[in-house]
Amino acid sequence: MALLARYYLPGLYVEDRSIEVPLDWRGTTPARLAGCEKDAPSSEILVESAAERPDPALEGRSLSLFYRVVCAPEGVGRDLPYLVYLQGGPGGAGPRLTSPTSDGWVAEATRHFRVILPDQRGTGRSGRVDGSTIEREGDAASQARFLKRFLADSIVRDFEYLRLSELGGARWVTLGQSYGGFLTLTYLSTFPGAARASFTCGGIPHVPASADEVYAHTFGHMAAKTSLLYERYPDDERRVALLADRLATGERVELPDGSPMTVRRLQALGQGLGMKPGHERLHNLLDVAFAAGDGSADAALAAAGGDRAAVEVSDAFLAGAWAATNVRSNPLYWVLQELIYADGEMGRPVSWAAERAWRLRPEFATDARPLALTGEACFPWMFEEMPELRPFAGAMDALMRDTSFGRLYDERQLAANETPLQAAVYFDDLYVDSGMQLDTLSRVGASHAWVTNEFEHDGLHGDRVFKHLLALARGCGDLDGVL
Repeated sequence: MALLARYYLPGLYVEDRSIEVPLDWRGTTPARLAGCEKDAPSSEILVESAAERPDPALEGRSLSLFYRVVCAPEGVGRDLPYLVYLQGGPGGAGPRLTSPTSDGWVAEATRHFRVILPDQRGTGRSGRVDGSTIEREGDAASQARFLKRFLADSIVRDFEYLRLSELGGARWVTLGQSYGGFLTLTYLSTFPGAARASFTCGGIPHVPASADEVYAHTFGHMAAKTSLLYERYPDDERRVALLADRLATGERVELPDGSPMTVRRLQALGQGLGMKPGHERLHNLLDVAFAAGDGSADAALAAAGGDRAAVEVSDAFLAGAWAATNVRSNPLYWVLQELIYADGEMGRPVSWAAERAWRLRPEFATDARPLALTGEACFPWMFEEMPELRPFAGAMDALMRDTSFGRLYDERQLAANETPLQAAVYFDDLYVDSGMQLDTLSRVGASHAWVTNEFEHDGLHGDRVFKHLLALARGCGDLDGVL
Protein backbone atom coordinates (compact mmCIF):
# COMPACT_ATOMS: atom_id res chain seq x y z
CA MET A 1 0.00 0.00 0.00
CA ALA A 2 1.66 3.23 -1.16
CA LEU A 3 1.42 5.64 1.76
CA LEU A 4 1.93 9.19 0.57
CA ALA A 5 1.18 11.14 3.73
CA ARG A 6 -0.48 10.93 7.12
CA TYR A 7 -1.83 13.85 9.12
CA TYR A 8 -4.69 15.11 11.26
CA LEU A 9 -7.56 17.37 10.37
CA PRO A 10 -9.68 18.75 13.19
CA GLY A 11 -11.42 15.61 14.48
CA LEU A 12 -10.01 13.25 11.84
CA TYR A 13 -6.94 11.11 11.25
CA VAL A 14 -6.09 10.93 7.53
CA GLU A 15 -3.84 8.79 5.36
CA ASP A 16 -3.25 9.63 1.69
CA ARG A 17 -2.57 6.57 -0.43
CA SER A 18 -2.21 5.61 -4.09
CA ILE A 19 -1.96 2.44 -6.17
CA GLU A 20 -1.47 1.77 -9.88
CA VAL A 21 -4.34 0.28 -11.90
CA PRO A 22 -4.53 -0.63 -15.60
CA LEU A 23 -6.07 1.97 -17.86
CA ASP A 24 -7.79 -0.88 -19.70
CA TRP A 25 -9.04 -3.73 -17.51
CA ARG A 26 -10.03 -5.88 -20.48
CA GLY A 27 -7.79 -8.91 -20.67
CA THR A 28 -7.23 -9.22 -16.92
CA THR A 29 -9.15 -9.19 -13.64
CA PRO A 30 -8.57 -7.57 -10.26
CA ALA A 31 -8.13 -10.99 -8.66
CA ARG A 32 -5.59 -12.08 -11.25
CA LEU A 33 -3.64 -8.83 -10.98
CA ALA A 34 -3.69 -9.01 -7.19
CA GLY A 35 -2.37 -12.58 -7.32
CA CYS A 36 -5.29 -14.02 -5.37
CA GLU A 37 -7.51 -15.45 -8.08
CA LYS A 38 -8.05 -18.76 -6.26
CA ASP A 39 -8.78 -17.14 -2.91
CA ALA A 40 -11.00 -14.27 -4.08
CA PRO A 41 -14.45 -14.65 -2.46
CA SER A 42 -16.18 -13.16 -5.51
CA SER A 43 -16.18 -13.96 -9.20
CA GLU A 44 -16.25 -11.52 -12.08
CA ILE A 45 -19.40 -12.60 -13.82
CA LEU A 46 -19.24 -9.85 -16.44
CA VAL A 47 -15.61 -10.00 -17.50
CA GLU A 48 -16.21 -12.20 -20.51
CA SER A 49 -19.12 -10.03 -21.70
CA ALA A 50 -17.08 -6.84 -22.09
CA ALA A 51 -18.03 -5.03 -25.28
CA GLU A 52 -14.59 -4.96 -26.88
CA ARG A 53 -11.33 -6.84 -26.85
CA PRO A 54 -8.34 -5.12 -25.22
CA ASP A 55 -7.16 -2.17 -27.29
CA PRO A 56 -3.49 -2.55 -28.31
CA ALA A 57 -3.13 1.24 -28.19
CA LEU A 58 -3.95 1.16 -24.46
CA GLU A 59 -1.93 -1.95 -23.59
CA GLY A 60 0.55 -1.42 -20.78
CA ARG A 61 -0.86 1.95 -19.81
CA SER A 62 -1.80 2.57 -16.20
CA LEU A 63 -3.01 5.34 -13.96
CA SER A 64 -2.74 6.17 -10.29
CA LEU A 65 -5.78 5.50 -8.16
CA PHE A 66 -5.66 7.96 -5.27
CA TYR A 67 -7.64 7.45 -2.09
CA ARG A 68 -7.79 8.66 1.47
CA VAL A 69 -8.43 6.56 4.55
CA VAL A 70 -10.00 8.56 7.39
CA CYS A 71 -11.13 7.68 10.87
CA ALA A 72 -11.77 9.39 14.17
CA PRO A 73 -8.57 10.03 16.16
CA GLU A 74 -9.68 7.52 18.78
CA GLY A 75 -10.00 4.91 16.04
CA VAL A 76 -6.29 4.94 15.14
CA GLY A 77 -4.85 1.47 15.65
CA ARG A 78 -8.25 -0.17 16.07
CA ASP A 79 -9.34 -2.96 13.74
CA LEU A 80 -12.42 -1.16 12.47
CA PRO A 81 -14.29 -2.43 9.40
CA TYR A 82 -13.88 -0.54 6.13
CA LEU A 83 -16.51 1.57 4.42
CA VAL A 84 -15.79 2.75 0.87
CA TYR A 85 -17.57 5.86 -0.39
CA LEU A 86 -18.78 5.80 -3.99
CA GLN A 87 -18.86 9.44 -5.05
CA GLY A 88 -21.66 10.96 -7.10
CA GLY A 89 -21.15 12.57 -10.48
CA PRO A 90 -20.09 11.24 -12.88
CA GLY A 91 -16.71 12.94 -12.94
CA GLY A 92 -16.64 13.97 -9.29
CA ALA A 93 -13.59 13.54 -7.07
CA GLY A 94 -13.90 12.26 -3.52
CA PRO A 95 -14.81 14.79 -0.84
CA ARG A 96 -12.10 17.08 0.51
CA LEU A 97 -12.89 17.24 4.20
CA THR A 98 -12.08 19.93 6.70
CA SER A 99 -13.65 18.20 9.72
CA PRO A 100 -16.06 15.33 10.46
CA THR A 101 -18.99 17.71 10.00
CA SER A 102 -17.89 19.22 6.69
CA ASP A 103 -19.77 16.42 4.90
CA GLY A 104 -22.70 15.43 7.06
CA TRP A 105 -22.44 11.62 6.90
CA VAL A 106 -18.74 11.47 7.79
CA ALA A 107 -19.10 12.13 11.53
CA GLU A 108 -21.38 9.12 12.00
CA ALA A 109 -19.41 6.90 9.62
CA THR A 110 -16.08 7.49 11.35
CA ARG A 111 -17.61 6.45 14.67
CA HIS A 112 -17.88 2.90 13.29
CA PHE A 113 -15.62 2.54 10.25
CA ARG A 114 -12.34 3.32 8.62
CA VAL A 115 -13.69 5.31 5.69
CA ILE A 116 -12.07 5.06 2.26
CA LEU A 117 -12.53 8.10 0.01
CA PRO A 118 -11.30 7.30 -3.51
CA ASP A 119 -10.95 9.70 -6.38
CA GLN A 120 -12.60 7.78 -9.19
CA ARG A 121 -10.39 7.38 -12.25
CA GLY A 122 -10.23 10.59 -14.27
CA THR A 123 -10.95 12.81 -11.27
CA GLY A 124 -8.99 14.53 -8.53
CA ARG A 125 -5.58 12.88 -8.20
CA SER A 126 -6.53 9.68 -10.07
CA GLY A 127 -5.35 10.19 -13.64
CA ARG A 128 -7.34 13.39 -13.97
CA VAL A 129 -8.89 13.96 -17.42
CA ASP A 130 -9.35 17.48 -18.79
CA GLY A 131 -9.04 19.29 -22.10
CA SER A 132 -5.26 19.03 -22.19
CA THR A 133 -5.38 15.32 -21.38
CA ILE A 134 -7.86 14.48 -24.09
CA GLU A 135 -6.00 16.43 -26.78
CA ARG A 136 -2.93 14.24 -26.18
CA GLU A 137 -4.95 11.13 -27.08
CA GLY A 138 -4.94 11.92 -30.79
CA ASP A 139 -7.93 11.93 -33.12
CA ALA A 140 -11.58 11.82 -32.10
CA ALA A 141 -11.85 8.03 -32.44
CA SER A 142 -8.82 7.49 -30.18
CA GLN A 143 -10.18 9.98 -27.68
CA ALA A 144 -13.53 8.20 -27.61
CA ARG A 145 -11.91 4.80 -26.99
CA PHE A 146 -9.91 6.37 -24.17
CA LEU A 147 -12.96 7.97 -22.52
CA LYS A 148 -14.85 4.68 -22.53
CA ARG A 149 -12.30 3.44 -20.02
CA PHE A 150 -13.64 5.90 -17.41
CA LEU A 151 -17.08 4.41 -16.99
CA ALA A 152 -18.55 2.25 -14.26
CA ASP A 153 -17.26 -1.09 -15.55
CA SER A 154 -13.68 0.18 -15.07
CA ILE A 155 -14.36 2.10 -11.84
CA VAL A 156 -15.67 -0.93 -9.96
CA ARG A 157 -12.69 -3.01 -11.07
CA ASP A 158 -10.37 -0.36 -9.67
CA PHE A 159 -12.14 -0.56 -6.33
CA GLU A 160 -12.17 -4.36 -6.27
CA TYR A 161 -8.46 -4.41 -6.99
CA LEU A 162 -7.92 -1.96 -4.13
CA ARG A 163 -9.91 -4.24 -1.81
CA LEU A 164 -8.02 -7.36 -2.81
CA SER A 165 -4.51 -5.94 -3.04
CA GLU A 166 -4.49 -3.39 -0.21
CA LEU A 167 -7.09 -4.57 2.29
CA GLY A 168 -6.22 -8.26 2.19
CA GLY A 169 -9.55 -9.08 0.58
CA ALA A 170 -11.51 -7.91 3.63
CA ARG A 171 -15.17 -7.54 2.76
CA TRP A 172 -16.22 -3.94 3.13
CA VAL A 173 -19.36 -1.84 3.31
CA THR A 174 -20.20 0.47 0.40
CA LEU A 175 -21.96 3.83 0.52
CA GLY A 176 -23.06 5.30 -2.81
CA GLN A 177 -24.35 8.83 -3.31
CA SER A 178 -26.24 9.54 -6.57
CA TYR A 179 -24.05 8.09 -9.36
CA GLY A 180 -22.42 6.11 -6.57
CA GLY A 181 -25.65 4.11 -6.47
CA PHE A 182 -25.20 3.25 -10.13
CA LEU A 183 -21.70 2.06 -9.24
CA THR A 184 -23.19 0.05 -6.39
CA LEU A 185 -25.45 -2.00 -8.67
CA THR A 186 -22.58 -2.49 -11.11
CA TYR A 187 -20.40 -3.68 -8.21
CA LEU A 188 -23.07 -6.04 -6.89
CA SER A 189 -23.55 -7.41 -10.42
CA THR A 190 -19.86 -7.86 -11.09
CA PHE A 191 -18.42 -8.91 -7.73
CA PRO A 192 -21.14 -10.65 -5.72
CA GLY A 193 -19.98 -11.27 -2.18
CA ALA A 194 -17.30 -8.57 -2.10
CA ALA A 195 -19.42 -6.25 0.07
CA ARG A 196 -20.84 -7.13 3.46
CA ALA A 197 -23.57 -4.51 3.08
CA SER A 198 -24.39 -1.57 0.82
CA PHE A 199 -26.08 1.78 1.23
CA THR A 200 -27.27 4.11 -1.52
CA CYS A 201 -28.76 7.60 -1.42
CA GLY A 202 -30.75 8.93 -4.37
CA GLY A 203 -28.90 6.68 -6.76
CA ILE A 204 -30.66 3.51 -7.89
CA PRO A 205 -30.55 3.40 -11.71
CA HIS A 206 -33.35 1.95 -13.74
CA VAL A 207 -32.44 -1.51 -14.99
CA PRO A 208 -32.48 -2.13 -17.89
CA ALA A 209 -30.80 1.20 -18.58
CA SER A 210 -32.26 3.69 -21.05
CA ALA A 211 -31.28 7.34 -21.33
CA ASP A 212 -34.46 8.08 -23.29
CA GLU A 213 -36.60 6.68 -20.49
CA VAL A 214 -34.69 8.71 -17.91
CA TYR A 215 -35.22 12.05 -19.64
CA ALA A 216 -38.84 11.27 -20.45
CA HIS A 217 -39.34 11.37 -16.68
CA THR A 218 -36.89 14.01 -15.55
CA PHE A 219 -38.03 16.83 -17.85
CA GLY A 220 -41.37 16.70 -16.06
CA HIS A 221 -39.55 17.04 -12.76
CA MET A 222 -37.57 19.99 -14.16
CA ALA A 223 -40.80 21.78 -15.09
CA ALA A 224 -42.20 21.19 -11.60
CA LYS A 225 -39.05 22.51 -9.89
CA THR A 226 -39.16 25.62 -12.10
CA SER A 227 -42.81 26.20 -11.20
CA LEU A 228 -41.95 25.90 -7.53
CA LEU A 229 -39.28 28.61 -7.91
CA TYR A 230 -41.73 30.99 -9.52
CA GLU A 231 -44.43 30.14 -6.98
CA ARG A 232 -42.15 30.93 -4.07
CA TYR A 233 -40.54 33.97 -5.67
CA PRO A 234 -42.90 35.55 -8.26
CA ASP A 235 -40.43 38.35 -9.01
CA ASP A 236 -37.95 35.73 -10.23
CA GLU A 237 -40.28 34.74 -13.06
CA ARG A 238 -40.16 38.32 -14.32
CA ARG A 239 -36.40 38.55 -13.80
CA VAL A 240 -35.75 35.32 -15.71
CA ALA A 241 -38.06 36.39 -18.54
CA LEU A 242 -36.32 39.76 -18.88
CA LEU A 243 -32.90 38.12 -18.76
CA ALA A 244 -33.94 35.69 -21.48
CA ASP A 245 -35.28 38.50 -23.66
CA ARG A 246 -32.07 40.48 -23.21
CA LEU A 247 -29.84 37.51 -24.02
CA ALA A 248 -31.90 36.60 -27.07
CA THR A 249 -32.13 40.06 -28.65
CA GLY A 250 -29.28 42.27 -27.48
CA GLU A 251 -25.54 42.39 -28.01
CA ARG A 252 -23.50 39.40 -26.88
CA VAL A 253 -23.17 39.08 -23.11
CA GLU A 254 -20.04 37.27 -21.91
CA LEU A 255 -19.28 35.23 -18.84
CA PRO A 256 -15.95 35.68 -17.02
CA ASP A 257 -14.21 33.07 -19.22
CA GLY A 258 -15.33 34.80 -22.42
CA SER A 259 -18.02 32.26 -23.28
CA PRO A 260 -21.46 33.58 -24.22
CA MET A 261 -24.24 33.92 -21.68
CA THR A 262 -27.13 32.55 -23.74
CA VAL A 263 -30.71 31.63 -22.98
CA ARG A 264 -29.74 27.93 -22.91
CA ARG A 265 -27.03 28.73 -20.35
CA LEU A 266 -29.60 30.68 -18.33
CA GLN A 267 -31.88 27.65 -18.38
CA ALA A 268 -29.00 25.50 -17.12
CA LEU A 269 -29.10 27.41 -13.83
CA GLY A 270 -31.91 25.03 -12.91
CA GLN A 271 -29.47 22.20 -12.36
CA GLY A 272 -29.20 23.10 -8.66
CA LEU A 273 -32.94 23.04 -7.99
CA GLY A 274 -32.82 19.43 -6.86
CA MET A 275 -30.66 20.29 -3.85
CA LYS A 276 -31.42 22.11 -0.63
CA PRO A 277 -31.51 25.10 -0.52
CA GLY A 278 -31.24 25.23 -4.33
CA HIS A 279 -34.28 27.41 -4.89
CA GLU A 280 -33.02 29.93 -2.39
CA ARG A 281 -29.53 29.99 -3.87
CA LEU A 282 -30.92 30.68 -7.33
CA HIS A 283 -33.29 33.31 -5.96
CA ASN A 284 -30.34 35.10 -4.35
CA LEU A 285 -28.42 35.00 -7.63
CA LEU A 286 -31.37 36.38 -9.60
CA ASP A 287 -31.70 39.08 -6.96
CA VAL A 288 -28.53 40.72 -8.36
CA ALA A 289 -29.30 40.10 -12.05
CA PHE A 290 -29.56 43.77 -13.03
CA ALA A 291 -27.22 46.65 -12.47
CA ALA A 292 -29.71 49.52 -12.76
CA GLY A 293 -32.24 50.96 -10.36
CA ASP A 294 -33.41 48.94 -7.38
CA GLY A 295 -32.60 45.59 -9.01
CA SER A 296 -36.17 44.73 -9.95
CA ALA A 297 -37.07 43.72 -13.48
CA ASP A 298 -39.32 46.78 -13.85
CA ALA A 299 -36.54 49.17 -12.77
CA ALA A 300 -34.01 47.51 -15.08
CA LEU A 301 -36.35 47.77 -18.03
CA ALA A 302 -37.22 51.40 -17.23
CA ALA A 303 -33.52 52.29 -17.01
CA ALA A 304 -33.13 50.83 -20.53
CA GLY A 305 -35.89 53.06 -21.83
CA GLY A 306 -38.21 50.09 -22.24
CA ASP A 307 -35.80 48.44 -24.70
CA ARG A 308 -35.28 44.83 -23.58
CA ALA A 309 -32.23 44.54 -25.83
CA ALA A 310 -30.55 47.36 -23.88
CA VAL A 311 -31.10 45.99 -20.37
CA GLU A 312 -27.80 45.86 -18.43
CA VAL A 313 -26.94 42.51 -16.86
CA SER A 314 -24.79 42.86 -13.75
CA ASP A 315 -21.25 41.54 -13.42
CA ALA A 316 -22.27 39.98 -10.09
CA PHE A 317 -24.92 37.88 -11.81
CA LEU A 318 -22.59 36.83 -14.61
CA ALA A 319 -19.92 35.78 -12.10
CA GLY A 320 -22.44 33.73 -10.16
CA ALA A 321 -23.97 32.19 -13.29
CA TRP A 322 -20.53 31.14 -14.50
CA ALA A 323 -19.64 29.66 -11.10
CA ALA A 324 -22.89 27.69 -11.06
CA THR A 325 -22.62 26.24 -14.58
CA ASN A 326 -18.96 25.81 -15.52
CA VAL A 327 -17.25 22.42 -15.12
CA ARG A 328 -13.60 23.41 -15.31
CA SER A 329 -12.90 21.44 -12.15
CA ASN A 330 -14.83 18.35 -13.30
CA PRO A 331 -15.31 18.27 -17.11
CA LEU A 332 -16.18 14.56 -17.09
CA TYR A 333 -19.45 15.49 -15.40
CA TRP A 334 -20.94 16.50 -18.75
CA VAL A 335 -18.71 14.32 -20.94
CA LEU A 336 -19.92 11.12 -19.28
CA GLN A 337 -23.38 12.31 -18.22
CA GLU A 338 -25.41 10.34 -20.77
CA LEU A 339 -22.87 7.54 -21.18
CA ILE A 340 -23.64 6.26 -17.68
CA TYR A 341 -26.79 4.80 -19.28
CA ALA A 342 -24.82 2.90 -21.94
CA ASP A 343 -24.92 -0.76 -20.92
CA GLY A 344 -23.39 -3.44 -23.12
CA GLU A 345 -24.31 -3.94 -26.76
CA MET A 346 -27.15 -1.52 -27.43
CA GLY A 347 -29.69 -1.52 -30.22
CA ARG A 348 -29.37 2.23 -30.70
CA PRO A 349 -26.85 4.86 -29.59
CA VAL A 350 -27.43 7.28 -26.73
CA SER A 351 -27.26 10.10 -29.30
CA TRP A 352 -27.98 13.17 -27.15
CA ALA A 353 -31.04 11.79 -25.37
CA ALA A 354 -31.62 14.94 -23.31
CA GLU A 355 -31.55 17.13 -26.42
CA ARG A 356 -34.18 14.92 -28.06
CA ALA A 357 -36.39 15.10 -24.97
CA TRP A 358 -35.91 18.88 -24.79
CA ARG A 359 -37.14 19.30 -28.36
CA LEU A 360 -40.31 17.35 -27.55
CA ARG A 361 -41.21 19.73 -24.72
CA PRO A 362 -42.32 23.12 -26.14
CA GLU A 363 -42.49 24.62 -22.65
CA PHE A 364 -38.67 24.39 -22.58
CA ALA A 365 -38.18 26.39 -25.79
CA THR A 366 -35.90 29.39 -25.39
CA ASP A 367 -38.69 31.75 -26.44
CA ALA A 368 -41.31 30.26 -24.07
CA ARG A 369 -42.45 32.43 -21.18
CA PRO A 370 -42.32 31.68 -18.35
CA LEU A 371 -38.93 30.22 -19.16
CA ALA A 372 -38.52 26.63 -17.95
CA LEU A 373 -35.14 25.76 -16.44
CA THR A 374 -33.24 22.55 -17.12
CA GLY A 375 -31.66 20.25 -14.56
CA GLU A 376 -29.02 17.56 -14.94
CA ALA A 377 -29.17 17.43 -18.72
CA CYS A 378 -26.28 17.46 -21.20
CA PHE A 379 -26.67 19.23 -24.55
CA PRO A 380 -24.56 19.57 -27.73
CA TRP A 381 -24.35 23.36 -27.33
CA MET A 382 -22.20 22.89 -24.23
CA PHE A 383 -19.39 21.42 -26.34
CA GLU A 384 -19.57 24.38 -28.69
CA GLU A 385 -19.81 27.23 -26.18
CA MET A 386 -18.03 26.12 -22.99
CA PRO A 387 -14.23 26.43 -23.34
CA GLU A 388 -13.49 23.57 -20.95
CA LEU A 389 -15.64 21.20 -23.03
CA ARG A 390 -14.65 22.20 -26.57
CA PRO A 391 -11.65 19.82 -26.64
CA PHE A 392 -14.07 16.92 -26.10
CA ALA A 393 -16.41 17.82 -28.99
CA GLY A 394 -15.00 15.38 -31.54
CA ALA A 395 -14.92 12.50 -29.08
CA MET A 396 -18.49 13.26 -28.03
CA ASP A 397 -19.69 13.02 -31.62
CA ALA A 398 -18.11 9.56 -31.82
CA LEU A 399 -19.39 8.41 -28.43
CA MET A 400 -22.93 9.55 -29.12
CA ARG A 401 -22.97 7.29 -32.21
CA ASP A 402 -21.41 4.31 -30.39
CA THR A 403 -23.48 1.27 -29.42
CA SER A 404 -20.80 -0.98 -27.89
CA PHE A 405 -19.98 -0.53 -24.20
CA GLY A 406 -19.00 -2.64 -21.22
CA ARG A 407 -21.75 -4.48 -19.37
CA LEU A 408 -22.90 -2.80 -16.18
CA TYR A 409 -25.84 -4.71 -14.75
CA ASP A 410 -26.62 -8.40 -14.57
CA GLU A 411 -30.35 -8.67 -13.86
CA ARG A 412 -30.16 -12.33 -12.88
CA GLN A 413 -27.37 -11.68 -10.42
CA LEU A 414 -29.18 -8.65 -8.97
CA ALA A 415 -32.30 -10.76 -8.47
CA ALA A 416 -30.17 -13.32 -6.62
CA ASN A 417 -28.25 -10.65 -4.67
CA GLU A 418 -27.54 -11.56 -1.05
CA THR A 419 -25.69 -8.40 -0.02
CA PRO A 420 -28.06 -6.35 2.19
CA LEU A 421 -28.84 -3.07 0.42
CA GLN A 422 -30.43 -0.14 2.22
CA ALA A 423 -31.53 2.53 -0.27
CA ALA A 424 -32.70 6.05 0.54
CA VAL A 425 -35.15 7.03 -2.20
CA TYR A 426 -36.08 10.70 -2.27
CA PHE A 427 -39.67 10.94 -3.44
CA ASP A 428 -39.21 14.35 -5.11
CA ASP A 429 -35.77 13.60 -6.59
CA LEU A 430 -35.09 15.85 -9.59
CA TYR A 431 -32.26 13.77 -11.00
CA VAL A 432 -33.12 10.10 -10.37
CA ASP A 433 -36.83 9.38 -10.65
CA SER A 434 -38.14 7.75 -7.48
CA GLY A 435 -40.61 5.53 -9.31
CA MET A 436 -37.86 4.13 -11.51
CA GLN A 437 -35.68 3.54 -8.45
CA LEU A 438 -38.43 1.60 -6.72
CA ASP A 439 -39.10 -0.46 -9.83
CA THR A 440 -35.46 -1.54 -9.93
CA LEU A 441 -35.34 -2.26 -6.20
CA SER A 442 -38.40 -4.50 -6.52
CA ARG A 443 -36.16 -6.79 -8.59
CA VAL A 444 -33.00 -6.65 -6.45
CA GLY A 445 -32.61 -9.33 -3.80
CA ALA A 446 -31.97 -8.35 -0.16
CA SER A 447 -32.85 -4.71 -0.87
CA HIS A 448 -34.84 -2.34 1.31
CA ALA A 449 -36.15 1.09 0.32
CA TRP A 450 -36.61 4.02 2.69
CA VAL A 451 -38.82 6.46 0.77
CA THR A 452 -38.88 10.02 2.09
CA ASN A 453 -39.94 13.47 0.89
CA GLU A 454 -38.13 15.19 3.75
CA PHE A 455 -34.87 15.46 1.83
CA GLU A 456 -33.71 16.42 -1.62
CA HIS A 457 -31.05 14.66 -3.71
CA ASP A 458 -28.22 15.86 -1.46
CA GLY A 459 -29.77 14.57 1.76
CA LEU A 460 -26.72 12.44 2.58
CA HIS A 461 -24.64 15.57 3.07
CA GLY A 462 -26.68 16.46 6.14
CA ASP A 463 -26.23 14.65 9.45
CA ARG A 464 -29.43 12.56 9.52
CA VAL A 465 -29.74 10.38 6.42
CA PHE A 466 -26.78 8.05 6.91
CA LYS A 467 -27.48 7.76 10.63
CA HIS A 468 -31.03 6.66 9.82
CA LEU A 469 -29.93 4.16 7.18
CA LEU A 470 -27.34 2.74 9.56
CA ALA A 471 -29.99 2.32 12.26
CA LEU A 472 -32.31 0.58 9.78
CA ALA A 473 -29.54 -1.81 8.74
CA ARG A 474 -28.56 -2.62 12.32
CA GLY A 475 -32.19 -3.05 13.33
CA CYS A 476 -32.80 -5.80 10.78
CA GLY A 477 -29.45 -7.55 11.25
CA ASP A 478 -27.85 -6.39 8.00
CA LEU A 479 -24.65 -5.46 9.84
CA ASP A 480 -24.38 -8.50 12.10
CA GLY A 481 -20.73 -9.48 12.18
CA VAL A 482 -19.69 -6.02 10.97
CA LEU A 483 -20.65 -3.72 13.85
